[in-house]
Amino acid sequence: MKISIGADHAGFALKQEIGEKLKALGHDVLDRGTVSTESTDYPDYALRVGNDVSQGVADRGILVCSTGTGMAIAANKVPGVRAAHAWQVEQVQLTREHNDANVLAIGARYTGLDEASRFVEIFLSTEFQGGRHQRRVHKIAAAEENLPAASATKETQS
Repeated sequence: MKISIGADHAGFALKQEIGEKLKALGHDVLDRGTVSTESTDYPDYALRVGNDVSQGVADRGILVCSTGTGMAIAANKVPGVRAAHAWQVEQVQLTREHNDANVLAIGARYTGLDEASRFVEIFLSTEFQGGRHQRRVHKIAAAEENLPAASATKETQS
């Protein structure tokens, strides 16, 4: 799988370790920066990784900053990106199964290498369930295109 990774200064060290683990597992890793712990702006890297995923240059993206929140917010500004903030194993699994998340944002301040590795493993190995979840992902995609979502005037349950 081709994975685009990026981090700001606060996530640099964890990004480096994640990248090495991904390469050891045979993944093609596109490292979009940063290259040191010198202060940088997280949106620069979130947008690079988001564009890689959106344009099909990468299958998935992984972002690391201090909390993971800023990266997720910035990446979600790229059409076609569904970035999820990782904070718990089951939650990471559900972001793939239910939301077809294609970018994972990790907070280096709160996540060690072992836990981050587990998040990444689950993120890359869990398949999207489709079904009723596909309808919901379609509504998100329609909103990105500024189109009325299917069944926007009718409540649907499931």
